[in-house]
Amino acid sequence: MNKIAIYDSNFVVGLVDEDDKWHRTALELHSLIKTKNLLIVYFDCVANEVLSVIAKRFEEKRKSPEFTTKLNKFKEIFPKEDITWSYEKVEKYYEKILAIMKKSSGRLNFHDALICVVAEEMGIKYIVSFDKDFDTIKELTRIYDKQSLESLVHDRPDQPDRPNRPDRP
Repeated sequence: MNKIAIYDSNFVVGLVDEDDKWHRTALELHSLIKTKNLLIVYFDCVANEVLSVIAKRFEEKRKSPEFTTKLNKFKEIFPKEDITWSYEKVEKYYEKILAIMKKSSGRLNFHDALICVVAEEMGIKYIVSFDKDFDTIKELTRIYDKQSLESLVHDRPDQPDRPNRPDRP
């Protein structure tokens, strides 16, 4: 059986942007993840955040024409058909999202809180992220380096082969 994990925004930004401080670590971890029996889930809110961050960085560096290269790299990692649509859950879970934000004193932003809520709904227990604030969410175990990945692969019980995806049959 596969374990299921979510790729968080800062991890994907690190994969796509060679100038990001997490680039090398993200590449190494992504390569390791591919060798493990780990199913990755991509949320639309993560796509939104990643593309917004990268576009803004390129605009600020006055390198906007180079954005297309990064966009294409992003699309390779994050194909549309693999995206789980979380925004449709916002109305249903709005108060729960705000409660998570409040409990973290805003360290977990709206998208982070949405990820937590939808992960819980889907029965996902793992997130690949460099954001330590996810460590405050007892329902999620953060994968952030080789050691945390190895610990997951060897010590944790398996999750179902497929996430509980209410948006798909």
